[in-house]
Amino acid sequence: MPKAIRFHQPGGPDVLVWDDVQVGDPGPGEVRVRHHAVGVNYIDVYQRAGLYKVPLPSGVGSEGAGVVEALGAGVADLKTGDRVAYASAPIGAYSEVRLYPANRLVKLPPAISFETAAAMMLKGMTVQYLIRRTFKVQRGMTVLWQAAAGGVGLIACQWLKSLGVTVIGTVGSDAKAAVAKAHGCDYPVVYTRENFVERVKEITAGKGVPVVYDSVGKDVFTGSIDSLSPLGMYVNFGNASGPVPPVEPLLLSQKGSLYMTRPTLVTYTAKRDDLLASANELFEVVQSGTVKIEIDQRRALKDAAQAHRDLEARKTTGSTILLP
Repeated sequence: MPKAIRFHQPGGPDVLVWDDVQVGDPGPGEVRVRHHAVGVNYIDVYQRAGLYKVPLPSGVGSEGAGVVEALGAGVADLKTGDRVAYASAPIGAYSEVRLYPANRLVKLPPAISFETAAAMMLKGMTVQYLIRRTFKVQRGMTVLWQAAAGGVGLIACQWLKSLGVTVIGTVGSDAKAAVAKAHGCDYPVVYTRENFVERVKEITAGKGVPVVYDSVGKDVFTGSIDSLSPLGMYVNFGNASGPVPPVEPLLLSQKGSLYMTRPTLVTYTAKRDDLLASANELFEVVQSGTVKIEIDQRRALKDAAQAHRDLEARKTTGSTILLP
């Protein structure tokens, strides 16, 4: 019987269990996918811990890559044996095999391995919509990226650099600073000993940056807002340190008529045309060598709990994948 990581109540990593699961034939519009690699993302932690509510018991994971094993009725643009990947709900990617909606899958180019796909689909498409749509960066700009040495951050630093953007990135250690710098971060700032607001003002001659991309949340919110230039945009796309506290709109006025948004990949890829456009642009920058996907942690699928412990302890760099 196939196995999957599931949880029956919210909590810490120990609630993740290695369960037997029934996986039947795909229904209309579905396919059965056998995973070759699965991605680990911070949203998995939010769901496991109960910050983002999901019906219980639940599977875990929104990102995977594998091979189509079977087709449900009405699936016309896929065939058995196709190499595919995905990065959206329904959750349950931490599994050996699963059913999945065909219209949320994308075919993998031959040059993209299963491991690379599992390490980049959610993170890479997140970067794509953040820098190309939420706030479309322009050559010559300087931006602040919180958590520059993480999986999303390393993709972002390389992609931004290729667009002629100067990147200031916060990191938690000198080792992470070196990793970020090697991937295009012009000014790594070790937040444990440096004041990143002061460094942003120093680097920008007091002007601040037009946009801050933040997946850390609570611990850096005030500093992120203070790093913005007038009319700047604060883009919060994660809560690694906890949710951003409630914000009075007047604060945005007082700080320089700022903009604030909380986007999600789900919204930006809800239409299939947008999903394909985002994935194809990601495939292009990876296949061209513009963006290299760093897989710094590999674990067996059954060891997902340890992968979560390492992620929450900020012990990781780049991407983490699980191998069935």
